[in-house]
Amino acid sequence: MDYSQRRKAQSRQTEQRILQAALELMREHGYENVSVRDICGRAGITTGAFYHHFPSKEALISKGFGALDHYMETALAGRGEEPPLERLRAVVGAYADFMERESGSLTARYYLLRLADAQAGVRLDPSRYIQKVMVDCFSRAWQEGFVLENRTPEWAARFCYIHFRGVVIDWLLSGYSYSLKEKMLDDYEAFRTLFRR
Repeated sequence: MDYSQRRKAQSRQTEQRILQAALELMREHGYENVSVRDICGRAGITTGAFYHHFPSKEALISKGFGALDHYMETALAGRGEEPPLERLRAVVGAYADFMERESGSLTARYYLLRLADAQAGVRLDPSRYIQKVMVDCFSRAWQEGFVLENRTPEWAARFCYIHFRGVVIDWLLSGYSYSLKEKMLDDYEAFRTLFRR
């Protein structure tokens, strides 16, 4: 690895340390009660290093849900050979776990920031891990003969992700009054009945 590659790898590691420290502190104390200085202390960095990676605490939250991709990769490790619809069920379950256990009330803050920033929008990013794994699951399901009439694997992945993101928003609006994971897995089972072979 040359110098430039090492610097990029170190930069990514520092960014991940900052994100991890922020998420931990915000889960423990709440978003409003955590300062940039607190985050830097937990991450073992200077405030200058923080501002090199993030222009503000709000920007950190917006980027922080990139941790979802890392969480999903870890949760789904070794499951690549499962039947695609079972693997997709695991994707939905892991997504719900992250929202309920890992991010808690930060999820609400994330969506408020995204909705308030008209420039950022709330579009889906096809390069994100969760999007790619869902497309892969649906592509494999199509190859095995499970299809939704007149639909593509990409359409099914987009539909599924938008639906489950909507369930997360409903869960937030209801004040976390139900088990997100139970609701999402129940909806997934209903969605699965739409496939025909």
